[in-house]
Amino acid sequence: MSGVEGIILAAGFSERAGQFKMTLPIGDKTILEKCIEGMTSVCDRIIVVGGYNYDKIKEIVADIPNVEFCYNKNYEAGMFTSIKRGIREIKADRFFVIPGDQPLVQAETYRKMLAVDADIVIPRYKGKKGHPVLFRSHLIEEILTMPDEACLRDFIHSKNAVYIDLDDQGILLDVDNPKDYKTVIEYFEKEVL
Repeated sequence: MSGVEGIILAAGFSERAGQFKMTLPIGDKTILEKCIEGMTSVCDRIIVVGGYNYDKIKEIVADIPNVEFCYNKNYEAGMFTSIKRGIREIKADRFFVIPGDQPLVQAETYRKMLAVDADIVIPRYKGKKGHPVLFRSHLIEEILTMPDEACLRDFIHSKNAVYIDLDDQGILLDVDNPKDYKTVIEYFEKEVL
């Protein structure tokens, strides 16, 4: 094994957002496409884990090079089932995990995280922890032994994660509800365009 891969979690219901957030526009792309775009330059392969509305997700990722789709049949049981589904596909030494509703993480953030030699690397912006999280693949087996109702945060807290302070507010900007979406669009138009 070598290289780096990415897992994008895109299986949720988007209940608080009021509409399916993976397909919401940001610039000339969808939120999911922007999330993929951020990690494309550092990942040999990106795995998008779908569940709810998986046909729409499949449609979005179908023609994007080095992006694969996998279906989590247990997505209704929560996000950790999608994490477990995604890591079963990992073939590289290291992998990123990010929710698909975080479209504004800078490519430079991924590169700087990869420069850190640790089992788990977590970015921080002004003292607040965000996503993506970078893992070494030898941790996969241990994660897979955890129950479906577990939380990845608990696993991370049981390890010696390394935190890296970065100037990237995008690590904190996700779309949980319409107000968040408005904030993401405003940040995109002001800081990214």
